[in-house]
Amino acid sequence: MKELCELAGVSRFGYYKWRKRDGAPPDARREETLRLVKGCHEAHRTHGYRWVHAYLSQHEEGFSASADYVRRCFGYLGISAETKRRPGPRSAKREVKDPYPNLIFSTWDTVDRPRQVVVSGMTACRLSWRLYLEIVLYFDVFTKQIVGCGLGDGKGGVEHYYSGRDQAVASVEEARERSVGQLEEGCGEICVFHTDQGSIYSSVAYNEIIKEAGIVRSCSRAGKPTDNPVNESLNGWIKEELLIDFHLADAGGFADARRIIEEYVEWYNSDRPCWALDYMTPDAFHEAFMAGDVERKDTFADRVLDPTPSSSARSSPRQKRRQSRTAESVPATRPCSIAVSTTLREIWLRCLLLRTWFYPRCPPISGGIKKVSTKLDKCTLAASWHHIAAKQSMMLM
Repeated sequence: MKELCELAGVSRFGYYKWRKRDGAPPDARREETLRLVKGCHEAHRTHGYRWVHAYLSQHEEGFSASADYVRRCFGYLGISAETKRRPGPRSAKREVKDPYPNLIFSTWDTVDRPRQVVVSGMTACRLSWRLYLEIVLYFDVFTKQIVGCGLGDGKGGVEHYYSGRDQAVASVEEARERSVGQLEEGCGEICVFHTDQGSIYSSVAYNEIIKEAGIVRSCSRAGKPTDNPVNESLNGWIKEELLIDFHLADAGGFADARRIIEEYVEWYNSDRPCWALDYMTPDAFHEAFMAGDVERKDTFADRVLDPTPSSSARSSPRQKRRQSRTAESVPATRPCSIAVSTTLREIWLRCLLLRTWFYPRCPPISGGIKKVSTKLDKCTLAASWHHIAAKQSMMLM
């Protein structure tokens, strides 16, 4: 068959395809397919090309076009499925009802008292195929202290949420008692408990004790992790410290992991310097505030809630130095960078000219800049680089 196709001047693929369509010319088969597709669409306008393909395959004898070919026929004919159905609740954007209002938004820098705002969130660690941990931490936004911690073994548990909550509530009540006589009247009464909209955080059973303690609930908006940036940031690098510095990944079991996390919480509160507190430890900063050594402000009550993210994020010293160097080194009127493609093209052309002038016996250059570096010696490349560098320095003057 191969020799016969070569003698006839056709390919074997074309021959077998011609046999499959019973010898009919392609134009005739195309017109027949278009006619069938158009007729089926006129009779059933509410269906798309997949349904039309299935219908014709079942009811038209000899119909062998694919679903993709029927789709292209739809496009060629300019037809599509018609429907009078209007978007309903399932296709429209789902309206999410927040279980509790957001009382913080981007006003985290207005928090001015210990235990005024407490945030919480869960982070998970899979240490091995048999050890999966859920760590629930409760943070004081002002002092950065961990006021509650719960550890769960496996997914779906709720006890670690409740144990951490009880510790946080006890810490808030203790702070209220301690504020009497040390802080201004009414300073320890307001406490906002802010979390995400997790099923446990939103449950009635979880919030019963919180309401009894007189704590106001606040929730992030659905799908907005930036509404709780304090917890998201702390959870991120606390997990790194646990895994790298405290070797949580080497824990022999759940009891060993609990011991490591308890040691970390104690070390974090009492011994770990915090950059946001001018490198004071959370416990030391709390004691300094209660002793009157930290300036006391009254900004939280006057905060203005705005759902728009704050653009004045606090930059680290390294970021500030980098921004200042960039502002000093880059002129405002002329950019200091030249397009990489243009620079490489100039280097290639300069190398070609130098080869022609100083190395007439060199083999001809073929290819791009990669081959130039192999066919020219170091002197030629150094000269070309020096020329480009000089040209760039003249442009920046």
